[in-house]
Amino acid sequence: MTGTPQKPLLVGISGVKNSGKTTLMVKLIQALSSQGLKVASIKHDAHHFEADTPGTDSHRHKAAGAFASVIFDSEKLLLVKDGSWQVEDMLAFFEGADIVLLEGAKHTPYPKIEALRRGNSTSPITAPGQLLALMTDTDVKLAGVPSLDINDVDQAVGIILKLRQET
Repeated sequence: MTGTPQKPLLVGISGVKNSGKTTLMVKLIQALSSQGLKVASIKHDAHHFEADTPGTDSHRHKAAGAFASVIFDSEKLLLVKDGSWQVEDMLAFFEGADIVLLEGAKHTPYPKIEALRRGNSTSPITAPGQLLALMTDTDVKLAGVPSLDINDVDQAVGIILKLRQET
């Protein structure tokens, strides 16, 4: 019997610049993957990154006017495609994923874990209704939102897995 593939759970990792989002992402990916889950990641960059290396053939293809270019080998591919993108547009790339972690993109409507570090930020930037937990080394507390030690990845994984079971 063929069924509709289950959509992966999408959880955002938010925080201000230099709050530890990438470090947290890496730790969560490692921890979730070690449990046999297929984890995909999306990184939002608010600064219009360079998608291909100047001087490479694929960069030359794009510079010549190709609206999309793919470079691939036997183990991976890299797609560079012009357009206006939303997170939902990218989920199709992750068929078979159990969980997609989204770094940044703080204004998206997905549930989030926020990294909040002393000396870097004083209050959460995530809308309270979206906040699954704060990962922090501060005394900041929000009613109804767990405040986890910034290094306690196991508790964050537990929150993600519980949400996955509920959805």
